[in-house]
Amino acid sequence: MALGPRLDLRQSQSLVMTPQLQQAIKLLAASNLEIETFIGEALDTNPLLEAGSTSSESHGDPGEPDDIPREEFTADQLMAQGTGEADAPLDLDAGALDLDRETGDGATLSRGAGLDDWGGGLNAATGFEGEALDFDALHEADITLGEHLRSQIGAVVRDEREAFIAHHIIGLLDDAGYLPFDLSDIAQDLGVARDKAKRALAAVQALDPSGVGARDLAECLAIQAREADRYDPCMAQLINNLELVAQGEIARLKRLCKVDEEDLADMLAELRGYNPKPGLAFAPSQDTAIVPDILIKPNEKGGWDIALNEETLPRLVVNREYFVELSSAEQDPEAQGWLKEKLADAHWLVRALDQRQKTILKTASEIVKQQEGFFRHGVSELKPLTLREVAEKIEMHESTVSRVTSNKYLWCERGSFELKYFFSSGVASSDGEGASSEAIKARIKALTDAEDPKKVLSDQKLADTLNEEGFDLARRTVAKYREAIGIGSSAQRRRAKKLQSL
Repeated sequence: MALGPRLDLRQSQSLVMTPQLQQAIKLLAASNLEIETFIGEALDTNPLLEAGSTSSESHGDPGEPDDIPREEFTADQLMAQGTGEADAPLDLDAGALDLDRETGDGATLSRGAGLDDWGGGLNAATGFEGEALDFDALHEADITLGEHLRSQIGAVVRDEREAFIAHHIIGLLDDAGYLPFDLSDIAQDLGVARDKAKRALAAVQALDPSGVGARDLAECLAIQAREADRYDPCMAQLINNLELVAQGEIARLKRLCKVDEEDLADMLAELRGYNPKPGLAFAPSQDTAIVPDILIKPNEKGGWDIALNEETLPRLVVNREYFVELSSAEQDPEAQGWLKEKLADAHWLVRALDQRQKTILKTASEIVKQQEGFFRHGVSELKPLTLREVAEKIEMHESTVSRVTSNKYLWCERGSFELKYFFSSGVASSDGEGASSEAIKARIKALTDAEDPKKVLSDQKLADTLNEEGFDLARRTVAKYREAIGIGSSAQRRRAKKLQSL
């Protein structure tokens, strides 16, 4: 058979990502700021698009928008299968796009005040030198304080629920690294015991940089003194009387701290080596406040009102009158084609943004249904939940749900939370509901903490106990969870407990 070139005609099918579909994918995963930027560019390039007024401007009552997507559910509806069919949401991966602080007086010792603010008084009173902080060298970091702290949490906190609280606390820190909120209020917002919030705060305060997470200047310096192994009773007295340091009351400080002048000078020099504003060594936070995309509140029927935040909704209007005016005045076929293209682009963008909002609302509604215990009782009631489960309930692709929950925040009476927070792995339980892996780890830790030093629990005994409590776990699974939270084997724990009892 002779070999030679030839020309064949073949017919095949393939799924092509059109430019509009690619843009829709980007819109679905975009944050509020990115959406605003995109709309600004669209307004600049398309003369047929106009910025419409917000709902509150149009209707006067921001609490009752007429054209903002919202849903209302009773408790029974939330427990029932599904949330009802609205307009078709935007499922981009189904192959098609359907377009129809204080420690002293005055500003001198206000929370976070720098040691250099009162260092001059010390120099005049004691005669020794101290260098002020070089604030010109600050803000040179490429990452924010929150990003730096969150990258460390996993290595410090093994319990997922405690890590959840710690992440929340990190989000509340100001740029200087201080926590300007009462710990009891934080615990109440999250629906957890104050002791749990206190442990999470202690974990945050153990992170780098030293001194972060303090609630006032004295606590910030005390954390750094402990880190340097200099927090003895004398240093504690000095830190507790910073107002006397600012006033230069050397004689009183020597009596309170029970030290001579030379020791006091060393202690003051040690203090001046600490950083009173540890957070300023990092890039300033770009988001001073989180603007939620979804608002949730209980209604009178015992269910939930779920609405999109109208303040963040992009509103665009297609100016048809301007299109008609331009079309009638322009006879050039090429110009007419350009106008029709811009009109089609404008209609597509308006519909795509509307479908984006409906998709976000539908996903959020399913999350509220699945995690109703969290909204009623707090973080202790979080259930195991995966993206696939939500995707199956709302009949979308898993990757679409992943994009919807990226960079989106939900506000409820407990605070603002990223949608990703409501997803966690779990294990089976006898009641059929399942239990989150975080709850299992917490229970294992509780059992090992409470065990008798003379009767340390083996992995098999832990598994038997958990099975009696309704958790379907094998011995090797218990061992995996135990190791994941840093708990030693039964032999290791027995030796450690024996040493502690000596």
